[in-house]
Amino acid sequence: MGSPTPQPVAVLLHGLGLGGWAMLRLAHALRSEGYRVLNLSYRSQTVPMEILAQDWLPDKLRQHQVNLRTGPDLFFVTHSMGGLVLRSWVDLNGPPPVLRRAVMIAPPNQGTRIVDRIGHWPLFRLFTGVNGRRLGTGSDSIPGRLGPWPKPGPELGIIAGDFSLNPWLAYLAGKPGDGKVTVENSKLEGMTDHLVLHHSHTWLQYRREPIEQVIAFLRDGRFER
Repeated sequence: MGSPTPQPVAVLLHGLGLGGWAMLRLAHALRSEGYRVLNLSYRSQTVPMEILAQDWLPDKLRQHQVNLRTGPDLFFVTHSMGGLVLRSWVDLNGPPPVLRRAVMIAPPNQGTRIVDRIGHWPLFRLFTGVNGRRLGTGSDSIPGRLGPWPKPGPELGIIAGDFSLNPWLAYLAGKPGDGKVTVENSKLEGMTDHLVLHHSHTWLQYRREPIEQVIAFLRDGRFER
């Protein structure tokens, strides 16, 4: 008998102002598919993006004994700002050899116009912390300073939403979009596949259809249509 196939690792990164609890349904679904799931929580409002990418994420991967050189296969699934944490980490280090595929759900890859319009408001800064004010569309924003997804490299799928529960936020962000990120601003040069679903931003990662599409992309490298 040969040695058993190593269990693939799926790392989940939530969005701004949320926590690992926001990814629990997705984590459960991926465990059912045979992944070893690391559903990580991070202080998105108080720890700058640079520290999250340089120190926090590498430290967490080491703590969970993720070998970035020899495997097992590594996958990422992110929601919203979690996609920028992943991009920042890849930008700093290049993609590790074991990273096979990633799915970003509702990522502000080109920033969000909401920050352009109200990012200077004191209440906005209070609730979104050190990173929220840096998620605009300008060249000096976090998204504006990051490069394209590496090619050749890991396959990247992006899921965007085109429905908003809040008309005011939809107006500020622009349409079509999920109320915080437009469909166009979710896109990233170098992505493998892009899918638009009729859901809003905050709980897009919690809906059944997006979860099924995440599973399909991690398995096949493409979304189901």
